[in-house]
Amino acid sequence: MNFQTGAPKTPPRILCIGMPVRDLTFRVSGVPPRGSKARATHFEEICGGNGLNAAIGIVRLGGRASLCGPMGDSLETSSRFIFDKLAEEGVETTHIVHVPDLATPITTVMIDSGGERTNVTFRDPGLWNVKLPPTELLLEDCAAILTESRCAPFCTELCAEANRRGIPVIVDVDRVMSLEDGLLSASSHLIFSSGPLQETAGVTDDGAALRKIARLSASFLAATRGPRGTIWLNEKGELEETCAFPVHAVDTLGAGDIFHGAFTLAITEQQELRQALRFASAAAALKCTRFGGAYAAPQRAEVEGFLAEQQDARPA
Repeated sequence: MNFQTGAPKTPPRILCIGMPVRDLTFRVSGVPPRGSKARATHFEEICGGNGLNAAIGIVRLGGRASLCGPMGDSLETSSRFIFDKLAEEGVETTHIVHVPDLATPITTVMIDSGGERTNVTFRDPGLWNVKLPPTELLLEDCAAILTESRCAPFCTELCAEANRRGIPVIVDVDRVMSLEDGLLSASSHLIFSSGPLQETAGVTDDGAALRKIARLSASFLAATRGPRGTIWLNEKGELEETCAFPVHAVDTLGAGDIFHGAFTLAITEQQELRQALRFASAAAALKCTRFGGAYAAPQRAEVEGFLAEQQDARPA
């Protein structure tokens, strides 16, 4: 008798690389002008950062996430707060590196009535000098790596080795990259935000910019454009688009990170690219319908139910 039949499978472990951040969030009717005062209608203290948000999204969607990157001194208040929150969410934290005598990044986030946010962040410059744990330790039982382009100084070598081993490396590009950046060749998937894509390529059209980057990188290339959906290049080099789901957005904080986390999980599950992008778009859309940054990330059943509803509503 096969006692493994019907046993639950161990979810894939995704290594999320980034800088955890302590977020102080305020709901306001509008961003106050310079030199003025404004009253917030709601305050919440959460933890954030691209990698951390994505990790929470991955766990809620049924995957395993291990967070790796620099934080401040282990005895400071922000570090202890973030560790407690990650433990509640089930995110693995053994690969986080504490840097003595430095401060964990902290952000003030103002969220207006339309769900858009305005951020002010402090990151101690010394955090960029972090040395990550040994490569063999990080890649053990690793199904994929998700990182952000700003982490290139301390993660490119790790990503290149993962890529050589056939481990997917997904890069969230939310700021301009150099066309000589090592992550262009150390990745398997590059997902840009529209603005940074155009700035990186020096082209004011998303499609043309993707084609220019394609001459420099063999990675899958896509650009997210908020409510205008995602534009991407298929295996033939042809442009395709995945529409965004229309929802009433009240908080966009963390939505892009949830998109990247969901997409990465879908890749480890061998979902076809169109399906993976649609799955990620649904997860991000649902997150935008409620407050709380990544803490508003949906569960797997919610995303699958939402996609089923959209399918049923599609005209014959």
